[in-house]
Amino acid sequence: MKNIVKVNVKVKVKVNVMVKVFITVIVFVLAATDMMAEQLDTIVVARDGTGDCRNVAEAINKCRALMDAQRVIYIKKGVYKEKLVIPSHLTNIQLWGEDRDSTIITFDDHANINNMGTFNTYTLKVSGREILIRDLTIENNAPQLGQAVALFADGDGQYYYNCRFLGNQDTVYTGPGKATQHFQDCIIEGTTDFIFGPATAYFDNCTIISKKNSYITAAATPKDVEVGYVFTNCYLKAAPGVTKCYLGRPWRPYAYTLFQDCWFGSHICPEGWDNWRNPENEKTARYIEARNYGPGADTSKRVSWVKTYK
Repeated sequence: MKNIVKVNVKVKVKVNVMVKVFITVIVFVLAATDMMAEQLDTIVVARDGTGDCRNVAEAINKCRALMDAQRVIYIKKGVYKEKLVIPSHLTNIQLWGEDRDSTIITFDDHANINNMGTFNTYTLKVSGREILIRDLTIENNAPQLGQAVALFADGDGQYYYNCRFLGNQDTVYTGPGKATQHFQDCIIEGTTDFIFGPATAYFDNCTIISKKNSYITAAATPKDVEVGYVFTNCYLKAAPGVTKCYLGRPWRPYAYTLFQDCWFGSHICPEGWDNWRNPENEKTARYIEARNYGPGADTSKRVSWVKTYK
């Protein structure tokens, strides 16, 4: 394991000399010096009983409110079927998986179970601030029967590094409206609106996988928030047989989504964007494409209300 040093970084997203936007995110820098887990304030979770706890929920419950020091919950390889909440009174918590693909937190709620509704279907809800989650798979493996959230990111200053978020409809929710969140080197897969919400969220070097002919993003950026979703150096791919996907549609009228320096697969449809059956959204939605490449990046047939830059 490595020590974690927390720093505040202002990330500049530059489209060209005409368009400049800024977002502030919490970035956790991996220090060069290796440290053993026992040298940190660490709780070890292991299904086989060799750690401090057998499940992740127990480890979260051991954390005190409003901690100044960092506490690591180190999760050994295994499948943990748990529905988890990191509540808003917890700060400076880090969830580390031993191995991204072999350390899996999974649950199977979906919106049509007893009228549960979308926002209660999460596998992991993160409401605390200054939270780091890395090297984990977060999965909602419910059947395709409606909305089923894997990650409900519901706090400010959250950083997700080298994680997989697996699901179908509504895989990753980001909120609230003035929160900032950072996704670095992550894999996000889903079917419809599988990245959605009002937060300012920065996706850097992420792989976005569409599993169905549908919509990738559904931003709900508030009118008074300058920046919503920013995707940079990302890879937009598709499952076999998927041939027509939209980059996004506005869940709320002032939705903001920017793709820059990203690779688009051929599944991205020529129009690129959808107005969600409401032409009025075309007057307010803030959609931008800049310097993207790949077979789906041709902007010559994009809808007229998206801004495009070379």
